[in-house]
Amino acid sequence: MEDVKFSDSASGGRIKLSRGDRMFMGALYATLIMATLVILYPLVYIISSSFSSSLSVISGRVWLLPVEPTLLGYTTIFKNNQVLVGYANSIFYTVAGTAINLAITMLAAYPLSRRDMKARNGFMLYFTVTMLFNGGMIPTYLLVRDLGMNNTIWALIIPGAISIYNVIVARTYITNSVPFELFESASLDGCTDDRYLTSIVLPLSKPIIAVLVLWYAVGHWNSYFNAMIYIRNANLYPLQIVLRNFLIVEDMTTASYSSIPMEEYLEKLYMKNLYQYSLIVVASVPVMLLYPFIQKHFVKGIMLGAIKG
Repeated sequence: MEDVKFSDSASGGRIKLSRGDRMFMGALYATLIMATLVILYPLVYIISSSFSSSLSVISGRVWLLPVEPTLLGYTTIFKNNQVLVGYANSIFYTVAGTAINLAITMLAAYPLSRRDMKARNGFMLYFTVTMLFNGGMIPTYLLVRDLGMNNTIWALIIPGAISIYNVIVARTYITNSVPFELFESASLDGCTDDRYLTSIVLPLSKPIIAVLVLWYAVGHWNSYFNAMIYIRNANLYPLQIVLRNFLIVEDMTTASYSSIPMEEYLEKLYMKNLYQYSLIVVASVPVMLLYPFIQKHFVKGIMLGAIKG
């Protein structure tokens, strides 16, 4: 096999790969391109369908670009008060829930990362046990009810206020990235624990904070099961419940259209499909907009924080 040839990097030359390496890289890039297309096409199709006429979607004429472009689906959605209320509720649950999650996670991860903390291994064992055993859905529901949080916004925020896995990831990141000697040096200058946390640890932990924000925010935005269990007031429904009602409940009631004229039935069927695609796009946009802002921190945070110590 032909050996790899290295040119002088100081002279601005490039590394010459062997024939086998070039074939491997070519196959790797081809696989990545195919995987990207497989992942990207459903997204492109849904977006194109949401901007196409419902008849062209049902007839199968949409496969890449919009056909007979229209904004009817979006205009109808944003005229629906239930969708607007659900959107506002989801934004609140995501922002408030992520802020609470992040605060509690970092407040738990920081002391567990301090090697001078007594019994920190005992606390870590206690936290880890909760990842293996839990009370189950019924005891959790009874606890939420007895705490008076049933059918309130807090039922969607407080029960999941912390993830032990995320605490472990954040603790490991702080341990590996913020030397304990830095605390000793700051202590000699009179720095207190709270000042050290807010002025040194948190600024140095931006990568893992970005990762935690993404994980918690996506979890809150996509959550619907807790709302199904705890929420009865339609004014408190998150967007995902509204989306579920359109995608699932409407399909279950299609049989009720059998008694209406065929033209009216087809019109309802066309509009229902258009609503579904438009709602999927509307529900996905906030999460897709979140990624570019934390992308530069994401890879570093997930790599360093995922090494459990």
